[in-house]
Amino acid sequence: MSAFTAAAIDFETTGSLLGFPNEPWQIGIAEIRDGRISTDFFDSLINVGDRPFNKYAPGRHAQLRDQIAVAPTLEQLWPLVSQNLSGRVLVAHNTGTERSVLAAASPLHVFGPWIDTLILSRYAWPGLPSHALEDVIAALGLTPAVSARCPGRGPHDACYDAVASAALLLHLLEQPQWRSMTAADLVALCSGEKN
Repeated sequence: MSAFTAAAIDFETTGSLLGFPNEPWQIGIAEIRDGRISTDFFDSLINVGDRPFNKYAPGRHAQLRDQIAVAPTLEQLWPLVSQNLSGRVLVAHNTGTERSVLAAASPLHVFGPWIDTLILSRYAWPGLPSHALEDVIAALGLTPAVSARCPGRGPHDACYDAVASAALLLHLLEQPQWRSMTAADLVALCSGEKN
């Protein structure tokens, strides 16, 4: 397996409602270093004020509203978020949400390059009935390892999903046909570039 340093990131968001943008209410970042997931995670709830949430937004936000109300804002967290992400390859499962949240938070800062584990899982395991993150890690037998790293958490928790994305990427890189892939190879594959 090629070794590189990356940061797997996940945001849980409020969902859009008329008059309210889609905003992050939780962030999780798991570092990948030397072919392993670091034991240090960056994990925080994010204060979004008293705005309503879209009733279809996944996650435990309804149970955590009191804690979200006293959490730091993304602006207050930004120095730590930026420190954990700047200059690193970024990993997420379906990168659209993470890219848009980061672009809105800091429009002049360019993050990435990006590795999208959704795209990679479709290449590596095209026969899976679902490529949703929780379904892929369950199908590959990774759920117990992810749950052990994130006790008391589950899918649609930002820390859990960041760790799951990292675990999925590392599992992929253990497969014989993927072992020689570099970060640049994966980035190119995810962006549709041909080598």
